[in-house]
Amino acid sequence: MIPLTGYTDRLSAAAGERIAFKVSSTASGPYRATLARVIHADPNPAGPGVKLVDLARRFSLERPSRVQPVALGSYARVDGAGALRTSGALTVTALVWPTLATPSDQCVVSRWDEATGAGWSLALGGAGVTARIGVAGGAPRALASGRPLPLRQWQRIWMVADPAAGTLRVGHAAVGGGAREEASAVLPLTARLEAPAPLLIGARLAPEPREHFNGKIEDPMVLAGAAPAPETLVLDPLLPPDGLIAGWDFSQGIDGLDVTDVGPHRLGGRLVNLPTRAVTGARWTGREMCWRHAPREYAAIHFHDDDLHDVGWATDFELTVPDDLPSGVYVMRLAAGGHVDELPFYVRPRRGRPTADVLFVASTYTYQAYANHARASTDADFRERVAAWNAYPHNADDHPEYGRSTYNRHRDGSGICYSSRLRPVLTLRPRYLTFLDARGSGLRHFSADTHLLDWLEAHGIRHDVVTDEDVEAEGAALLAPYATVLTGSHPEYHTARTLDAHAGYLEGGGRLVYLGGNGFYWRIATSAAVPGVIEVRRAEGGIRTWDAQVGEYYHALDGAYGGLWRRNGRPPQQLVAVGFSGQGLFEGSYYRRQPGADDPRAAWILAGVKNDVIGDFGLSGGGAAGFELDRADPRLGTPAGAIVVASSEGHGPSFVVVPEELLTHLTTVTGERLSRLLRADMTYAELPGGGAIFAAGSITFCGSLSHNRYDNDVSRILRNVLERFRAPR
Repeated sequence: MIPLTGYTDRLSAAAGERIAFKVSSTASGPYRATLARVIHADPNPAGPGVKLVDLARRFSLERPSRVQPVALGSYARVDGAGALRTSGALTVTALVWPTLATPSDQCVVSRWDEATGAGWSLALGGAGVTARIGVAGGAPRALASGRPLPLRQWQRIWMVADPAAGTLRVGHAAVGGGAREEASAVLPLTARLEAPAPLLIGARLAPEPREHFNGKIEDPMVLAGAAPAPETLVLDPLLPPDGLIAGWDFSQGIDGLDVTDVGPHRLGGRLVNLPTRAVTGARWTGREMCWRHAPREYAAIHFHDDDLHDVGWATDFELTVPDDLPSGVYVMRLAAGGHVDELPFYVRPRRGRPTADVLFVASTYTYQAYANHARASTDADFRERVAAWNAYPHNADDHPEYGRSTYNRHRDGSGICYSSRLRPVLTLRPRYLTFLDARGSGLRHFSADTHLLDWLEAHGIRHDVVTDEDVEAEGAALLAPYATVLTGSHPEYHTARTLDAHAGYLEGGGRLVYLGGNGFYWRIATSAAVPGVIEVRRAEGGIRTWDAQVGEYYHALDGAYGGLWRRNGRPPQQLVAVGFSGQGLFEGSYYRRQPGADDPRAAWILAGVKNDVIGDFGLSGGGAAGFELDRADPRLGTPAGAIVVASSEGHGPSFVVVPEELLTHLTTVTGERLSRLLRADMTYAELPGGGAIFAAGSITFCGSLSHNRYDNDVSRILRNVLERFRAPR
């Protein structure tokens, strides 16, 4: 683990509200926490440098160091089973779809008391289906079926313990017919099946949860009696099988964390570390793709040994935001034993009381989607740059213990569809380097967006700051008081409500400045029932690092169809005039002035810009137009009368057209040439309700703002736009 790290319970707060800080420190002495404001988080010595305003005089304290652990792996915990009393024979069974072969056991269902060695567990491993039985005064007795089960095939597994007959049986059978295997052994007279312990599904308590299962589990059951043919057992919530003690129907409550027992004791449980719901089960027919329409076909939960939701650290201290602390980006700076960490958070204005006419919306949902993204790109040259620039020293590649991002896969190869902010997020740190950028800094997301914040400060443009979560909670009403709203470099991930908020703001006459690329692209889900989490299902198309399994395109959290907003009928062009068109390596090129720049309605945008070539410089890839490119397209919703004032060119051979634009390897949806689609369009649009849009069309645009001490064409363009958009008319 990292020697000193932490996280906050929330990402933003207004005056009078509290933010809790949760810290883990391995130092022998106390750690010190001090407040600072973030202006510029780019450590590149070729740029303005890191700018943090020390506010220790406003907040400073010391706290004792303590180590707070992280426990990976998901499971369901049924605490009510601790008081359950059973006697006589016992049958335990479940449907399983294993996804990762390991020589050690992966527990499917267990009720085990490590302290007394009593109880039972049913698991899969290198020896097949394995039952473990507690024995009084001796080591547990284990029985295995013999051969490992095939991966990604549904099987019914079981354990039958019959004290009266003195037998223990374990076995499995393929669902739908096929191979059946069973092994039996003598059950010791001193077997102790009863254990005063919680029941776990997907792990074993020993004494902490371990032996986590990788794969899907459906309809786990515990029954009284020795079932002669366990493979025939079926959990029917309306007609439970004879002797049912407990049976968990995972098709109920798919949008939450509770698991429902349809047995007589109603032993409901709670999911820990967020395994994946809304996944196809053993009954899935393919006739329905939405779990809401056929929930019993989605009665499975996919567990992983690397799932992580809320690490659950205790609060070390809190900050009550002072009334006079300006809206902006801040960090709580931690220091102990030679180690430093900086935990970011946002101070937003009080509700209904803006303090400026410009609003910056931090793309915190996108930051969260990429949280702890392991890229396998930290070679010796990268680490040398981190050290030379005094950049953030810890990289997500090196620390799987804090969970991965939605751009990574689980150990079993399935895509990670959930991301939580209730954990240390290494990528959400000042000075964090993402790429070894030959011509720039290699920043993305949080740190890259400070290129814009620094520019606002340098030009004395007062501004408020809110987050995606704030917009989600308050909608267009939060944006409405502002003359203009700015995005950062990469506002990629949005819920329906955040999209509606931006659309409502524009419909009400607002002026939106979209300063990134590949924005408003993926649809995500959130839920108050699962706090701190976003969900993405990478369905059908788009640039993606994994694809959702067929039948699993609908979110669990809100039941809505996932994937691209374009495939949900809301292409980015409908909202911000441009949309994702092409992508390459983290390289920047330039724009070239287009005839639209001379249109009287838009000529003010390039006022003072004398060159035809714009932005062939910058801290992001070396140019203002690069990496991910957005273009205007009336067929996808670019408003009528929109004006392209500049378009990019000169992109390298790594750049490709995004998949959703392709019909074949040669033909595109629009009929345009492939090379023509590899461009960023700097676009201006006036809207019927009096609103307006300026879109940069490139993810690297803001990296060029500080060039030549903020005196350059890219800076001049943005200054022109803000002056115009802030005007009363």
